[in-house]
Amino acid sequence: MSLVPKESIEVIAQSIGFGNLSPDAALALAPDVEYRVREIMQEAIKCMRHSKRTILTADDVDSALSLRNVEPIYGFASGDPLRFKRAVGHKDLFYIDDKEVDLKEVIEAPFPKAPLDTAVATHWLAIEGVQPAIPENVPVEAFVSPAESKKLEHNKEDALPIDIKLPVKHVLSRELQLYFDKITELTLSRSDSVLFKEALVSLATDSGLHPLVPYFSYFIADEVTRSLNDLPPLIALMRVVRSLLCNPHIHVEPYLHQLMPSIITCLVAKRLGHRLADNHWELRDFSASLVASICRR
Repeated sequence: MSLVPKESIEVIAQSIGFGNLSPDAALALAPDVEYRVREIMQEAIKCMRHSKRTILTADDVDSALSLRNVEPIYGFASGDPLRFKRAVGHKDLFYIDDKEVDLKEVIEAPFPKAPLDTAVATHWLAIEGVQPAIPENVPVEAFVSPAESKKLEHNKEDALPIDIKLPVKHVLSRELQLYFDKITELTLSRSDSVLFKEALVSLATDSGLHPLVPYFSYFIADEVTRSLNDLPPLIALMRVVRSLLCNPHIHVEPYLHQLMPSIITCLVAKRLGHRLADNHWELRDFSASLVASICRR
């Protein structure tokens, strides 16, 4: 005996336009309907398990129908639970209460607001240490000076003391700019020359080079990223790092967070250089000695 009652078959037949279905035909169709439903649900459960889920969804049923070359069911893609109502005159028959939609009201309804397109805009935060006066940047006048903040503290009893530092322009002398340009040029193009060795000695001994440390840090990090397939520049860059670490007049600790990634890259990178003859172990040993010297500081 089928689990699908013949009354359900009659209601389904009436919903699709067959109002005069005989009871014998409904009773004969019930076992076949049950078989088809079981078949679809078994396929849907397979789709659910292949998706690594434990809850059966309407998408699983649609996938099962597609596997059986049956047109999927439309209108049940909502994530909200379906609300069933009991059919009048039938004890165990339920249906989904679908509200009728007036197409005229849908057509005459105003259009919803169009979403904004996703876009990315670029602007300069600072140019040579000076913040440009553009709408994207907060103007310097928006910052409260320390004198005004102290006045506000006197006016408010519970106010906490806050020191606001205004942006400061970092100015390099012409001599330091020429010095930096010459060192970077020797590092990238003439690392095997005598002049480069003298430049390393200058980096390790000269005083007054502290303003150049952030520029050297950025230069080393940028060039290490670009030159992973070229071994000589990497070795030259690590020699520059060693000279900076050896200079007693340079306080390099605030910039170690920029230098350490470059040193570690030269130490543990999967591949350094592009030729089999490149002696990358020399670079790795040298980088390891730099890490050890930093840890001993």
